[in-house]
Amino acid sequence: MAVVMVAFLAGFLMLVVYAGRVGQAGNDVRSAAHEAARAASLQASPARAEDAARQTAASNLSTSGVACADGLSVTADTSNLVPGGTVTVTVSCTASLADVASLNVPGSRTYTASATEVVDLFTEARE
Repeated sequence: MAVVMVAFLAGFLMLVVYAGRVGQAGNDVRSAAHEAARAASLQASPARAEDAARQTAASNLSTSGVACADGLSVTADTSNLVPGGTVTVTVSCTASLADVASLNVPGSRTYTASATEVVDLFTEARE
């Protein structure tokens, strides 16, 4: 009976670790989208805003330890990049689940998040 309980508890613990990893990766992608949108909203031109969004999202996910297996997709809607306007950034990352606490879980999961930031009213003139 003790062996069965140990096996059951070990399996339950691994399930908790897996669920935590999946939840944390989703939170990390949402955080990257928010940081990327803020970085984009501080830029003077759409091209710079898109570059800032891409770099910020990649850096944020790298720091968080999320590796995007199929690459990172970052799109920035800068059509309203004017003081008082908004910038929306969408981040999409397909993360492999194979590294989850030696569970040997096959496959991957795609996480997508969007965030919108308001462009400050008192910014310097746009290019």
